[in-house]
Amino acid sequence: MTMVRNTRQRQAVVLALRETPTHPDAAWIHTQVRSTLPNISLGTVYRTLDALVRDGVVLTIERAGQATRYDYKHAGHGHHHVVCRGCGAIYDIDAEDLPMPASGLPSGFMVLDVRLEYHGVCKDCVAGEKRG
Repeated sequence: MTMVRNTRQRQAVVLALRETPTHPDAAWIHTQVRSTLPNISLGTVYRTLDALVRDGVVLTIERAGQATRYDYKHAGHGHHHVVCRGCGAIYDIDAEDLPMPASGLPSGFMVLDVRLEYHGVCKDCVAGEKRG
């Protein structure tokens, strides 16, 4: 794990992520951070996000052909994601609701992190398909 200085830029990016219930992309985060740090560049936001991901503070949600989304890892709030393939909405589901696999892991394997994403279509997109 890298040691990253706790800069104003880092603090502002973390604050923007902690205060949103959504899973924003770097451009949205950049816009939010510019309200307190008007001279911050998009490149600085990307580098800060990369460092936060390396440090395990932030995780990425990636979909082919779309901008990477970011999610702040709240301490004590393990969760997974449900992704709508229609509109791209991302929802959180509590990790506690899902069991850890009891078998199937290689002998001696130590699980450090689990990422689970359910992909499907949300009720709004299903309703839109039925109307259309």
